[in-house]
Amino acid sequence: MGHDHDHSHGTGSNRRRLSIAIGIVGSVLVLEVLGAWLTGSLALLADAGHMLSDLFGLIVALTATLVAARPATDRATFGFQRAEVFGALINGLILLVVAAVVSVSAVLRLVHSSDTEVLGTPMLVVAIIGLAANVAAMVLLRPAAAGSINMRGAYLEVLGDALGSVAVIVAAIVILSTGFVQADAVASLVIAGMIVPRAYFLLRDVVRVFSQSTPADTDVSEIRLHLLGTTGVVAVHDVHVWAITSGAHVFTAHVVVEPTVLAAGTDTLLDELSGCLAKHFDVAHSTFQLEPAEHAEHEDRQHR
Repeated sequence: MGHDHDHSHGTGSNRRRLSIAIGIVGSVLVLEVLGAWLTGSLALLADAGHMLSDLFGLIVALTATLVAARPATDRATFGFQRAEVFGALINGLILLVVAAVVSVSAVLRLVHSSDTEVLGTPMLVVAIIGLAANVAAMVLLRPAAAGSINMRGAYLEVLGDALGSVAVIVAAIVILSTGFVQADAVASLVIAGMIVPRAYFLLRDVVRVFSQSTPADTDVSEIRLHLLGTTGVVAVHDVHVWAITSGAHVFTAHVVVEPTVLAAGTDTLLDELSGCLAKHFDVAHSTFQLEPAEHAEHEDRQHR
């Protein structure tokens, strides 16, 4: 016996947000590459590399929303929403590669600092423009970041770009005021240091989904108590909760009910149970096996 609760991720809105963000990030990427070439700034080049990964990540995220919007089939009974998780996985791996390349380049420049020349003024101008563009993209993506692991990955990437731009601005100011050109390489290491935690947390969420772990914001014991509070429910066992993707939780359970409930019909009880999960725990799909006490006893013997 089951009850399916319709759940929408607002994919159309997400696609529009991602498309605009791609335009912003792509424009700033070109500006930063030119700025790095003209000024000799590794920090600008590092931030440009960061933005290149983010641009690719945003394109992957946009592709994932298009795939995720496809209807379910007999082969993909939950649809293609998990494409968003694959998109987040690619994003996380790209971030790790960028962090490694930037770190090695920065260390090499510190070792050979006598050969370094950086033009502080154009570096500062490009970084300020980059920061303004990143803030605009963040404001655009933030409303959708809470409900989708894919959109959260995109938002975190742009947030990292904004922080990277701040690091470049600080380095440019130091170079202009003191002549300490190594500040450029130091800023590059700071940017790499900001990338790694973002990649870690994003990949951690991906692993949780792929391993079908209980979502971090879900308390199974609390769900069980809610269900036990429903009239006619005697016990709840074999409870499983996992996520297809962020914001699309799946729940299954065996529910032992009083004999009078089965005799009178189960439609009302199923509506109450699924409604409880949808209202209090944002469960997208819920399936219940309603059974009398004697059937539960048979199952206990089978599971030993």
